[in-house]
Amino acid sequence: MTPAARLQAAIEILDDVIAGTAAEKALTGWARRSRFAGSKDRAAVRDHVFSCLRAMRSFAVLGGSMTGRGLVLGMLREADSDPDQMFTGEGHAPAALSDDERAPARGFASAAEEFDIPDWLWPSFESSLGDGARDAAAALRSRAPVHLRVNLLKSDRNHAVTALAKEGIAARVHPASPTALEVEEGARKLRNAQAYSDGLVELQDAASQAVVDLLPLSDGMKVLDYCAGGGGKSLAMGARAKLDLVAHDTDPRRMKDLPGRAARAGVSVTCLSGAEVEDAAPFDLVLCDAPCSGSGSWRRAPEGKWRLSRNRLDEIVEIQAQILDRAAELVLPNGTLAYATCSMLHEENHDQVAGFLARSAGWSLMQERSWRVQDGTDGFYVALLTQSKAD
Repeated sequence: MTPAARLQAAIEILDDVIAGTAAEKALTGWARRSRFAGSKDRAAVRDHVFSCLRAMRSFAVLGGSMTGRGLVLGMLREADSDPDQMFTGEGHAPAALSDDERAPARGFASAAEEFDIPDWLWPSFESSLGDGARDAAAALRSRAPVHLRVNLLKSDRNHAVTALAKEGIAARVHPASPTALEVEEGARKLRNAQAYSDGLVELQDAASQAVVDLLPLSDGMKVLDYCAGGGGKSLAMGARAKLDLVAHDTDPRRMKDLPGRAARAGVSVTCLSGAEVEDAAPFDLVLCDAPCSGSGSWRRAPEGKWRLSRNRLDEIVEIQAQILDRAAELVLPNGTLAYATCSMLHEENHDQVAGFLARSAGWSLMQERSWRVQDGTDGFYVALLTQSKAD
């Protein structure tokens, strides 16, 4: 495919997404219909689509319309690339620009529009991030870095960097965590890399690793990953200490790959249902990586930014409160309840913890920490809570 044909493919996929189709489904559908497209073509089209989704509002202004064509046009203009070189109408290229499309773009109507945040969310976003709101929003418009966690059961950072380099993957140490690496070249080779298949490294954001670094883990502890999902934090905890480690998720299907991942990593973890978790309680430490808006990871899943609504955020906040209340009942006296999100919004983070403390006698906050997306990681938050033993 020519560069212009790739742009036309992105336009068609974006039109499907704007009409309501999930981006991954739209991309998969296009790939199935386009057997002529090679791996480099598919990767390039995917990159165009996600670049446009991250900056959908501002690109629509620059391109003159909230359409696939408008978004791609806006993307080219922001990059100071001449659209006429691609919008030629020749072969499989996008049709030539109309007079209306050549007209100068209007100015941005608000900071929310310029920095690609929904209008209804901007006040909360700005209140949560203060002077850093615009920097955070700007960072969410860019592609996320690829971070790896070095599995300390099998390797160390220097050995992992060397092993990856032998397979054409360049990685450097990331300062957020003693186990974190950032891939600089060859990220698309990772899934087939020996270092990955042997369990030397796992894909995991550096801030997600830093959350685990803060947990008070030691050999022999009984630990529950209460909202385990794919189990990334379970594996990270299991690499830190010899634990009696349990993983649980309300949707067990999310954990379907965890046993295989754990075997590859050399970590022992038991997956339990809700009733089984209650029977296994209490635990020395319960980690709740709660469902959230995902605002700290919108670079990776930009659709989430546009699909979120005020009502949905309110529902998420209520679910988080319920999870905290249930999880607190599973913690040993003087044990630790760790509450984490990949959000940067106060209502899901500090305010959520403050609400829990206000309604939960005997609990206190030991520590809280946040990471912001403009500092080179996903946006994350964690609070460590404990309950004094009753007399």
